[in-house]
Amino acid sequence: MRAASKSWLPIYAIAVFMVAMCPAPAEAHLVSSGMGPIYDGLTHFLMSPEDLVPVLALALLAGLRGSAYGRRALFVLPAAWLMGGLAGLAAATVNANAVQTAITFLLLGGLVVMDARLSVRATTALAALLGLYHGYLNGAGMGQAGAASVALLGLVFAVFVLVALAAALVVQLQAAWARIAVRVVGSWIVASGLLMLGWSLRGKL
Repeated sequence: MRAASKSWLPIYAIAVFMVAMCPAPAEAHLVSSGMGPIYDGLTHFLMSPEDLVPVLALALLAGLRGSAYGRRALFVLPAAWLMGGLAGLAAATVNANAVQTAITFLLLGGLVVMDARLSVRATTALAALLGLYHGYLNGAGMGQAGAASVALLGLVFAVFVLVALAAALVVQLQAAWARIAVRVVGSWIVASGLLMLGWSLRGKL
């Protein structure tokens, strides 16, 4: 029985390789899910690491600090993202700077690694700045204001859900090893930021 299953293994491998190599349409910014603008915005967020990872890092940081921090990030970040997105809809198309995105990874990931004891005000300001910056970039790249404004609501909803789930998960962690595991995730974010920074600067050095 095992020999028969092993004989099929190369066929499975070839099939997986062929599926992986099949070209798929790529969207420049806003992903079209085919289920309406709300789901387009939600899908765009879930498929954009440059947006998802900083939000996750902020949620982890707020969760490490406690429930008051988590609640502040939960409401401030989506609200700032929405305001920045609405401002971006009225602006010309802009491209995100890879260096700035890498710095965001390094900053937020580093704060998680250090388990930084920020004040509630500092965490609130950090959430507001992150939301305004990324929201503006999203809004400026979404195209027509009509459908894009609805897609922006779906994106903001995804931000709200991610912060709520991640922060709530971390807040309840009491064991030292569990909090260390969260900080390890922050180190992965820092490593991703370093790779992104090196890749973006490779032609300038």
